[in-house]
Amino acid sequence: MIICMDVGNTNIKYAIFDGDNLALSFRVATDYKKTSDEYGGQLISILGNNKIKTEDIIGGIISSVVPQLDYTLERMCHTYLNITPKMLAPGLKTGLNIKADNAKEVGADRVVNNVSAIRKYGAPLIVVDFGTATTFNIIDKKGEFIGGVIAPGIKGSLDSLVNGTAKLPRVEIERPSSIICKNTVTNMQAGIVFGFAGLVEYIVKKIKREMKCDEMKTVATGGFSEIIAKETACIDKVDKLLTLEGLKYLYELNSTEA
Repeated sequence: MIICMDVGNTNIKYAIFDGDNLALSFRVATDYKKTSDEYGGQLISILGNNKIKTEDIIGGIISSVVPQLDYTLERMCHTYLNITPKMLAPGLKTGLNIKADNAKEVGADRVVNNVSAIRKYGAPLIVVDFGTATTFNIIDKKGEFIGGVIAPGIKGSLDSLVNGTAKLPRVEIERPSSIICKNTVTNMQAGIVFGFAGLVEYIVKKIKREMKCDEMKTVATGGFSEIIAKETACIDKVDKLLTLEGLKYLYELNSTEA
């Protein structure tokens, strides 16, 4: 078995793969103040509840956009799983040709998503990740990452709206029955869900026009991908495991046993 960890600004997503089978996946809140022992205790408890033995985990890989937690999670893996995880960093083989002004600026999560999407769906592609930020990644016909777009995230936008006003409440992010809403909660839900659906449609349309490539497939991942995909025809595929399966592939690509 191997453990894959996708460390984001809001959540840490875990996956345990037994060969090609996904044995377990779960997420925990990203907490900068937690120690390696606290993360380790949390992990051991979840593994135990799912009858997974730590000694069966023989390797791991971490993709992180939170550098402050890199050492903490590496130490956790060493102490509680007796493994030294691979880190998605310069020097790790990915096979992705990045045509950005500065390849080191491209987030690890975007690299993994692009590698995974190309393997699963081919090129050209638009890969949209609904995470803490909403990112659009453009893959050309050669399978090269040529650039992208970063927009605000759905949850962060809602938090900003609530925190910046005195009377607006916190609401669940879900689709209201109509765009014309008659109370504050559904007004806010309509603005977030339909507003982001419109944002995605416009950006995808503009990318395809600039690329002169209407046949580009659009793949979405991330926590709110399903909600937005139901509101627009421009998303061709929702793949919630895109990042974690990409990490598994990169682990195998960089393992001497592979």
